[in-house]
Amino acid sequence: HLFYVNAISLIRVGEESGKLSANLNVIAIQENKNRIFKSKIRSAMLYPIFVIGMSLIVGIGIAWFILPKLAVVFDQLRVPLPAITKILVSFGSFMNQYGVTAVIASIVFIILVIYLLFFNRYTKKIGQRILLALPGIRRLTQELELARFGYLLGTLLDAGLPIVQSLNAIANASPFIAYKKFYKDLLVMIEEGNSFEKSFATIKKSRALVPMPIQQMIIAGEQSGGLAKVLKTIGENYEAKSEVTSKNLSVILEPLLLVIVWVGVVFVALAVILPIYSLIGGINP
Repeated sequence: HLFYVNAISLIRVGEESGKLSANLNVIAIQENKNRIFKSKIRSAMLYPIFVIGMSLIVGIGIAWFILPKLAVVFDQLRVPLPAITKILVSFGSFMNQYGVTAVIASIVFIILVIYLLFFNRYTKKIGQRILLALPGIRRLTQELELARFGYLLGTLLDAGLPIVQSLNAIANASPFIAYKKFYKDLLVMIEEGNSFEKSFATIKKSRALVPMPIQQMIIAGEQSGGLAKVLKTIGENYEAKSEVTSKNLSVILEPLLLVIVWVGVVFVALAVILPIYSLIGGINP
């Protein structure tokens, strides 16, 4: 809905200024950019989702089919079990009795958590905070958002749309709550007649969302009268950076994913090996 409102505004401005064809081209490019930004975020998340999903499937398979058998073996050994093994054995016994119910309940729970963290309008800010805490994701998010901000605001201003209306369009288009709030605060400051320099200095956490060098470029563009051109340059630069970051994201996240898988493997290995050592120690004179 918002896209069509902006498109109508651009068409109206284009008719009044005699730049209708240029503004229609801006509308097409704007829609294409939005689609590219969303595609980059989805593709960047495919690798970690695949690894974590496969780990969960393997973990459920082990818990459902192997742990119950290990529980029987350890029960027959009649040796003192370490706490870590007792946890594993208890979980195996539970899965042996309630495996189907537990798996179905787990799937429903995971779907519910994903919905609450990433799709529910009231709670998805929690999921965004979790994503922004991950190495690489925060960097990619900032680059994509600055690319969107620079390109869209620059093209909208260049097309003749008022700056307040342009900022409102970007604020409503952004999927990230932190940036959405920042754009709305910036809109209020600009609407009150403040400069970008004063607005950046007043808004809290502005440096965390927009790096200081970028703020200085915007301030210089505003003071020199070339704000639209500077913004489009920022958008182009950050779009190129996001392209590199999205390609390297799997390399950045790989150590974290390996640690998660490694912790699970070590837990199971210790739970299985420690009782065997206890049994060997009991056999040796």
